[in-house]
Amino acid sequence: MPNQKTLDDFVALVVSGKHDEALERFYTEDATMQENLGDVRKGRDGLVARERATMRRFKEIRTTCVNPVFVSGDLTVVHWIFEFVRADGSVMRIEELAHQRWWSEKIAEERFYYDPGQMK
Repeated sequence: MPNQKTLDDFVALVVSGKHDEALERFYTEDATMQENLGDVRKGRDGLVARERATMRRFKEIRTTCVNPVFVSGDLTVVHWIFEFVRADGSVMRIEELAHQRWWSEKIAEERFYYDPGQMK
């Protein structure tokens, strides 16, 4: 179960726009990630590489955490709002819930729930 400082530090790093650094620092080496019912991706290094590729596609990514973050033992649920700013200045806004299973102070499994229709 993550302690409150770890959880606060994780959220602060993501909100600061350092999504890739959050993955490096707060995910286990064999972490898994899944979007909705999509394929499960495994391995922190691959997750970081994919995140960096996503970050490069946008001029800016603004991130908000909608509090509270729900915690029950090793499970957390975070409500995120992401605003992806394209090169032309247009913005794609996505709200999602991230369901995470922590192993001690690191995320071992994460699944995102969002409406893919937001990605227009």
